Amino acid sequence: MSRRVVRQSKFRHVFGQPVKADQMYEDIRVSKVTWDSSFCAVNPKFVAIIVESGGGGAFIVLPLAKTGRVDKNHPLVTGHTAPVLDIDWCPHNDNVIASASEDTTVMVWQIPDYVPVRNVTEPVVTLEGHSKRVGIISWHPTARNVLLSAGCDNLVYAILWNVGTGEMLLVLEDMHTDLIYNVGWNRNGSLLVTTCKDKKVRVIDPRKQQVVAEKAKPHDGARPIRAIFMADGKIFTTGFSKMSERQLGLWDLKNFEEPIALQEMDTSNGVLLPFYDPDSSIVYLCGKGDSSIRYFEITNEAPYVHYLNTYSSKEPQRGMGFMPKRGLDVSKCEIARFFKLHERKCEPIVMTVPRKSDLFQDDLYPDTPGLEPALEADEWLSGKDAEPILISLRDGYVPVKNRELKVVKKNILDNKPPTGPRRSHSTCDPDFTRPALEEVLEEIRALKQTVQAQEKRISDLENKLCQFTNGTD
Repeated sequence: MSRRVVRQSKFRHVFGQPVKADQMYEDIRVSKVTWDSSFCAVNPKFVAIIVESGGGGAFIVLPLAKTGRVDKNHPLVTGHTAPVLDIDWCPHNDNVIASASEDTTVMVWQIPDYVPVRNVTEPVVTLEGHSKRVGIISWHPTARNVLLSAGCDNLVYAILWNVGTGEMLLVLEDMHTDLIYNVGWNRNGSLLVTTCKDKKVRVIDPRKQQVVAEKAKPHDGARPIRAIFMADGKIFTTGFSKMSERQLGLWDLKNFEEPIALQEMDTSNGVLLPFYDPDSSIVYLCGKGDSSIRYFEITNEAPYVHYLNTYSSKEPQRGMGFMPKRGLDVSKCEIARFFKLHERKCEPIVMTVPRKSDLFQDDLYPDTPGLEPALEADEWLSGKDAEPILISLRDGYVPVKNRELKVVKKNILDNKPPTGPRRSHSTCDPDFTRPALEEVLEEIRALKQTVQAQEKRISDLENKLCQFTNGTD
C-alpha cells in the first residue's frame, strides 16, 4: 500500500539564486536610519533606494538596466529636509513615486525615463498635514491617485490623499492609541489592516472611518507586529512570543479570536517583513539583519501555512525590495525577484520554479494586476469598489512610456503666503514691455527644451557605454 508522505505542490522546489556580480548595483550608501521599513521600492522600470545624505533626506532612482558600479555623482531625489523613512512606487504609473520623511511631509515625484543630469529637487506635489514624522506610505491598489500616509503624531492618525488634487480625502483619527507599525490594503482597497504599538491588529473601513474588527495581542511579545491581507480576506501576521521567539500567524476575520495557524520560527531579534504574492499564494519572510528569506505557501488545507524552503546567504540584509509580478521574466519561470540591500550595494535575488519546458507556464502565471486603475479617486470615495484590472503575462510585459502625473488644484488661489520678496509693479522697469517679456519667456522655454534633449542624449550614451562594458567583461 503506497502512502503519500510529501504534500503535492508545484512550488515545492522553488529555489533562490543571486545574480552575477556585474548585475548588482554597487557603491550605494544605504540609509542607516533606525526605522523598520524596507528602504527599497522596485517596479518594472526602476529600483529606488533610500540613501545616506548630508543636510536632508534623499533616495536614489536607478533604471533596472543600469547595473554595476553607480557613479558617486549620480543624481539623487533630494527634496526632503530630514531623512526619508519610506518610499513606494505608484501601482498605476511606473514613473511616479511617493516618499515620506521625518520632516513631516509626503512628496510625490515624477521620474523621467532618462537619467537626469542634476538632482531632482522639485516634487510634483507636496502633501502637508502631519505634525510629526511620517513613517508609512501606501498607494491604493485599485483607485487612481489615492495615497495613504501614517505618521507619529500625538493623535496617531493616518491620512488618505488624492494626489491628483493635492488634497486630503479622509483623516482616520482616534482609532490608534500609539505608534502605527504598518498598514496594508486588501485586494480591492475596501479595507485596511494596521498594527500598532498597543499590541492590537485592527481592520478598518476607511470610508466609514470605523474599526470593523480588532484583535489584541495576536503575538504576546513586546516587539513590533506586522500584518497583511491575503487575497481571500484572511490576515497573515508576524510577531514575537513572550520568549522572544519569532512567530507567524494566519487569522480569519469571521473568527478573529483564535488563529487558524500559529507557528514559531526562531529566536532572532529582527522584525520579519512579509512580502505576499497573491497569484501563487506564497508569503516570503525577510528579517532585517537576517541573511535568509523563508517562504511559505498558504492553502485552505490544514495546517494552512506550509513551509517551502529557505534562501540563505552570508551577508545580512539592511532592507528588501519586491518586484511586482509584471516585472518578472516569464521565460525563465521566475515567480519572484527580491532586491536585497547590503551596506554598500543592492543584490537582486531571483526565485525560480524549475521547469523543463520553454513554453509559457499558465499555472505559474495567472492574469495579474496591470497598470490601469479600476476606479477614480472620487468613485472610490463615494463608496464604489472594484477588483484590480488584470493583464496576461503570456507575451511578457512591456513597460509603457512615461505618463505625466497632472496635479489639478481645485482652488486657483493658493492658501500659502508667497515665499520670498515680491517686486511690486511700481518698481518694475517701465521700458520692459509685454512683447519683450514674451520674448524672454520664449527663450527660457527653448533653453529648457535644449537642456532636456541634452540630458536624454547623455543618458542614451551612458546606457550604450554600459552595454559595451557589460559585453566586454
